[in-house]
Amino acid sequence: MLKAVTAPPSTRVVRPDFPLRTERLLIRPLTLEDVDALHAYRSIPEVCRFVPFEPMDKDEIAARIGRQWASRELTDDGQVFILGVEVVESGIVVGDVMLAWSSREHATGEIGWIQHPEHSGHGYATEAARALLELGFDGIGLHRMMARLDERNEASTRLCQRLGMRQEARLVENEWFKGEWTNELDFAILDYEWRALDAG
Repeated sequence: MLKAVTAPPSTRVVRPDFPLRTERLLIRPLTLEDVDALHAYRSIPEVCRFVPFEPMDKDEIAARIGRQWASRELTDDGQVFILGVEVVESGIVVGDVMLAWSSREHATGEIGWIQHPEHSGHGYATEAARALLELGFDGIGLHRMMARLDERNEASTRLCQRLGMRQEARLVENEWFKGEWTNELDFAILDYEWRALDAG
């Protein structure tokens, strides 16, 4: 099997040329103009059921956009991009995605996503997540990217499988999450596995 031969990124600053463009989407930094669009789904309890935050009001969303969600570059591990997912044809923000640079030393990252349920079933989340994998592997130079899911989140499990990620772990009652013990599924893919899929 082909193995990666590149070393972990050392001093690279990641400053993507936003927006990232896919066939149907613009993946871009959020602005205060997106508050209403994000509130439309981040305020829904069912949407927030399996993610590590509670439903948000507009003030909290605006504050986060003004602070930790404002980043347009990554300079070191521990930093995160939170990016809006805009449908080109309509101009509507249908969700947002996360790319975390987990470790510079080990060249690892993590991705996540959340989407308005009215826009599910169109493949937008899968298309956006693919763009994040491309950014992580080709833009940052990561070796391994993962996604961590609540086991009950069947839609996200299927999304990981569509991306070609493999399930590497099932952690049983590893976290006290929103008032109950929950199981976590860990999915991952390596850089050369991603490029082999992309070439195919």
